[in-house]
Amino acid sequence: MTTMQLEIQAIAAVVAAACALPGVFLVLRRTAMLSDAISHTVLLGIVLAYFWVQDLASPALILGAAATGLLTVWLVELLVGTRLVKEDAAIGLVFPVLFSVAVILISRYARGVHLDVDAVLLGELAFAPFERLTLLGLDLPTALWVMGGILLLNLVVIGLFFKELKLATFDAGLAAALGFAPALVHYGLMALVSVTAVGAFDAVGSILVVALMITPAATAYLLTDDLRAMLGWSVGIGVASAISGYWLARALDGNIAGAMASMTGIFFVVGLLFAPERGLVAVAQRRMRQRWEFAQTLLAVHLLQHEGLPENRVESRVDHLVEHIRWQPVYAEQVIRYAERKGVVRRREGRLYLTDDGRRLAEQMVARA
Repeated sequence: MTTMQLEIQAIAAVVAAACALPGVFLVLRRTAMLSDAISHTVLLGIVLAYFWVQDLASPALILGAAATGLLTVWLVELLVGTRLVKEDAAIGLVFPVLFSVAVILISRYARGVHLDVDAVLLGELAFAPFERLTLLGLDLPTALWVMGGILLLNLVVIGLFFKELKLATFDAGLAAALGFAPALVHYGLMALVSVTAVGAFDAVGSILVVALMITPAATAYLLTDDLRAMLGWSVGIGVASAISGYWLARALDGNIAGAMASMTGIFFVVGLLFAPERGLVAVAQRRMRQRWEFAQTLLAVHLLQHEGLPENRVESRVDHLVEHIRWQPVYAEQVIRYAERKGVVRRREGRLYLTDDGRRLAEQMVARA
C-alpha cells in the first residue's frame, strides 16, 4: 500500500469521524435534512468571504460558511414559526435560494477562481494528498490537518457540553427550566455542523458530507439506546464506510466519494435488517414469537376453563381444538408442540393436560381479563 493510499484513507476516516459526531444529534433531533441544506448553503458563505479576503486559504472562508449555515437555520425556523409551512417545506424553500445565489456569483464573478461547483458537490479525494502543509515537522495533506482540527473541535465541544446537548436534544423544556438555554445549544450545534461541512468540502464534497453525517448516525440509532454508545457506533460505522468505500472504488475504478456514500447505505441496510432490537429480522422474530405465545396462552385458557368439568374429556382432546378454537390441524399441532416445549401443557393418549406453569399462565390471563 502506497503512502498516497494511506493518506487518502486517513483523510476519509477523519472526515467520517468528524461528521458522525454532530450527525448523531441531528438524527436524534429529527433535523437530519438540515445537514443537507447547510452543506449546500455554506457555499454562499465561502463565495462571499472569498470576495472579501481574495484568498482561498484564508480562515475567513470557514467563518463565512459557518455564518451562512446559521443563517440557513435561522431562516428555516423563521418560516416554520409562521406556521404557514412545515420544516421540510421550509428547508426546501431556503437552501435552493441560497445555493443558487452562490452558483450565480461563482459563474458571474469567479470564473477564473478555483471555486468549482461540481468539485464542491462531489469532491475528489484522490487529489487531496497533493495539497500539503508542514506543521510541527510533519508534512501531511492540508485536508488532514484541517479535518483533524475540526474533529478535535467537535470532540472537545461535545465532551464539554455533553450534558447540555443531551438535555436540549431529549427535553428542551427541561433544559430551559434548568437554565441551559436550549436555543443557544441548538445554534452552537448548527455552527459545528456548518464548520464540519465546509471543512470537508474541498476533500469529499457536500454529497458525501451529508452521507457521512446522517447515515452512520441513523445506523447507530438502530443499534443502541445509549447516547455515548451511539456516538461511538456512529464514528465506527462512518470510518468503516470510508475505508471500505475507498477499496470498493478501487475495485470498480469509480468515484471514491460515491463509493463511500454507497457503503454508508450498505451498512445502514445491514443494520436495518439485523439490528438486535429494531432490525426487521428481530422485529419479525418478535412478532412471530408473540403470535405463538398468544396462541399458547389461548390454549392454556381453554384447558383451564374446562378443567375438572364433565365436558373436559371432550374439550381437552387434540382433535377438538379444530372444532372449538377453529384452528387448522397443522397449525393446532404446531401450537401444541410449542406449548409442550415451553412446559405449558403435556399430551397423553390424545388429550392435553395443563402443567403447573401452564395453569399459572392461564390464571394470570383470566385475572387480567
